[in-house]
Amino acid sequence: MKKLIFFLGLLPFLIGAQMQPFHLSGQIFGSNQDTIYLSQQFGNTYNNYAAVPFGPNGTFEFTGQLPGPDYYLLRFGPNNLHVVIRDTSHIKIYGDGRNLAQHLNFVNSEESRQMHEYVVLTSNWRIKADSALSAIKADPTQEARINAYMTQAFGQYQTALQSFVGMYSNSAALILPLSGIQIDNDFESYEKLIVPLQQSFPQSSIVQGLYQNYIAKKEQIDAANPFARGKLVPDFEELRTDGKKKMKLSELQGQVVLLDFWASWCGPCRAENPNVVRAYQKYKDAGFTIMSVSLDSNKDKWLAAIANDQLSWPNHVSDLGGWNSKVAKLYGVQSIPFTVLLDKEGRVIATNLRGAALEQTLEQIFGF
Repeated sequence: MKKLIFFLGLLPFLIGAQMQPFHLSGQIFGSNQDTIYLSQQFGNTYNNYAAVPFGPNGTFEFTGQLPGPDYYLLRFGPNNLHVVIRDTSHIKIYGDGRNLAQHLNFVNSEESRQMHEYVVLTSNWRIKADSALSAIKADPTQEARINAYMTQAFGQYQTALQSFVGMYSNSAALILPLSGIQIDNDFESYEKLIVPLQQSFPQSSIVQGLYQNYIAKKEQIDAANPFARGKLVPDFEELRTDGKKKMKLSELQGQVVLLDFWASWCGPCRAENPNVVRAYQKYKDAGFTIMSVSLDSNKDKWLAAIANDQLSWPNHVSDLGGWNSKVAKLYGVQSIPFTVLLDKEGRVIATNLRGAALEQTLEQIFGF
């Protein structure tokens, strides 16, 4: 006969929700606990959806419905087992409660197994780090040797984390490494995980909460970034190569424009020029042009570089002010080469596209 299941605090979460049938069973030897809970964690609190008593030799079984496909916890005593429930598969879990890190198996839930793999990986690192601190406290003369060893060990740990993320890039298991990233300190890493996670598991309310956190932070960052995608850049007027006539950036509206800050004395700029020339030759008849703003102070060297590098587009400007260039200051240029790719309305498509990245982006825009 099936064990009686006590559903706890479930009704408020079920109203208007997409229900998810579930079936969990298994056996946890030696747990020394009476009850196992099916929960979710919100901050420092748990919402318990169901609870069953452990049977003889640690057997347990849950059946019922949950608020939706999501990431859940099986809790007993101090232990949390991470479980992804997203379909009607009968998930079975077997483990030794005395050593769950080494003895825990999941059947019919590969994503849950992957989560446990991550837990073991991070737990082993914490144990190693704690042991190193204890060893240093016990014998401070060994600090240099232990730190050298731990530096190497930390590099290996980071490599293992990167391998985990790469191997399971479309898995709900990414919820765990994502939860360990502080979005304010490492937005780029957070973004790399949450975007594919949201695409692979959009049904999860936990993933949606993390994704909304990401969107809010991205909007905050974009608001402070003058070159965020879709923003209009400031117009400017500057002298052409004859030192008399001026041109405005806005004169080029209606074309896709690469705004290129460079100088004849800038080695990386000159190295990139052949790529820019190829892009211009390929797409100039399709509505692409370049406006080059030079940070030169010597006119002869500027003009010689234009000729030698075959920068054949007509849109070359400079006030010959070097790093005091008015346009460079307007755009907050800190280093060169610096480029901004603009759409036909003068809105930012991307910044600092070089080589293959520039070519691929133009291919996407023009279709060839």
